[in-house]
Amino acid sequence: MDRIEQFSIIAHDIGNIFRFIGIGTAAPLVVAVIYREWGMILPMASVPATFLLLGTLLTLIPHRERKPPLSAALMAVALIWLVAALVGALPFTLGLGMPYLDSVFEAMSGWTSTGLSLVPSVDAAPRTLLFWRSLMQWLGGLGIVAFTVAMASRSGLAQFRLYRSEGRSETFMPSVVATGIQMWKVYLVLTAAGIGLILVSGVPLWDAVNIALVAIATGGFSVHTEGILFYNNPLLEILIIPVMIAGALPFKLYYLMYHRRNVRPFDDPQVRLLFMLIALGIVVIGWDLLTLSRMGTSTAVRQALFMSVAAVTTTGFQIAAPNEWASATVLFLSILMVIGGSSGSTAGGIKLSRVVLGAQGLLWWFRRMFVSGKVLVPFKYEGRVVPKNIADLEVSRNMLIIMLYVLIIFIATVLVMHLQPTTFKVSNVILEVVSAMCNSGISTGFVSPDTTAPAKVLFIAIMWIGRLEIIPVVMLFSVVFKGFD
Repeated sequence: MDRIEQFSIIAHDIGNIFRFIGIGTAAPLVVAVIYREWGMILPMASVPATFLLLGTLLTLIPHRERKPPLSAALMAVALIWLVAALVGALPFTLGLGMPYLDSVFEAMSGWTSTGLSLVPSVDAAPRTLLFWRSLMQWLGGLGIVAFTVAMASRSGLAQFRLYRSEGRSETFMPSVVATGIQMWKVYLVLTAAGIGLILVSGVPLWDAVNIALVAIATGGFSVHTEGILFYNNPLLEILIIPVMIAGALPFKLYYLMYHRRNVRPFDDPQVRLLFMLIALGIVVIGWDLLTLSRMGTSTAVRQALFMSVAAVTTTGFQIAAPNEWASATVLFLSILMVIGGSSGSTAGGIKLSRVVLGAQGLLWWFRRMFVSGKVLVPFKYEGRVVPKNIADLEVSRNMLIIMLYVLIIFIATVLVMHLQPTTFKVSNVILEVVSAMCNSGISTGFVSPDTTAPAKVLFIAIMWIGRLEIIPVVMLFSVVFKGFD
């Protein structure tokens, strides 16, 4: 079956997704009206108009109702995210005059909840664009497909495969529609609670809304150039921490806690590991800042606490300049970002579940190496014994993703250093690449509007690959060059 015929099978579903995105992305127009930013109406309207037009055109493609191959679903998800960034870039170019490549970078950083930014002056940007940045991170945090599946309220094999092909998607209800709806209910409640909590710090409502949107999405965009440091508000920093953690916990846990009541969060290995990593980060980074960077105790503790949480949850907020830290501290911060938050959350990185499964898998493999081949060594996961053939397959897949993450980070770092000659220390460049790959947004200042065009393209690709957890992007290129299997 050729590419066109295979694409036609899933084009209708992609079209519907674009049309629902078009509806969701019209929200910033309300901000433009409230703040009388009439000059932003047309630039901002270009986004929903383009999505609605693309969606309508795709739904008009003749198609047959048949089961789409998994390769088509994977390819479609990668394509949806790429198009979202290309279209989401329009307001930055039309309304702010940014070069289109910089605008695509900004939009990809937004949709992937990364937080790296090329906007020349955030403080001077229209509020419509600032809200658009926050909204992209909020919508992208849980997933474009998860958002549209819930809105469409239509289930089927195509929707199931699209949903499962998107990173950070997890099913805990009988259908993906029911799961999507429950996840968005949880997301809305957490967002509202985050806004209320942040308002306690005394910041204005506008700031609280934007901070909460990107904090629960573990994003990192800010409405001020200085970021969280603009407020010079220790209470705000403390109140943001539980919101970041809430976004990095598995949303399935919230659902179970509400409906079963007797669920204990720390029974989940991901929750335990998340807080262990935060504690470890506070100790290691705090000690480094005291001994290597010669900071005062209160400043060291404050920065260690906030930056450890921001790194593990892959949230781009920061109250420190990592480029002023010792290289050892920067590399440790990078490790926290690589690990990331929980599966089924808005956080990026390899994911805590993969780290847990990888550690258990390695121990299982080592135990089997030192016993007779006739001895059956059981593999236990979440209290259940998993058959050997299934365990081998799942552990191997898990380790493959981890290896690909590390390999891409290594190759991308080498490429970036060739494409962007710099006086920055290697540790700072590594952190920047890790930040893009793991959709964190914590920055040393290496990425800026002055970055070379090839380096910007590479960072766009890294953010895209990291958000979709590699395989969908690989499949898209495989389909383009080889066709469907």
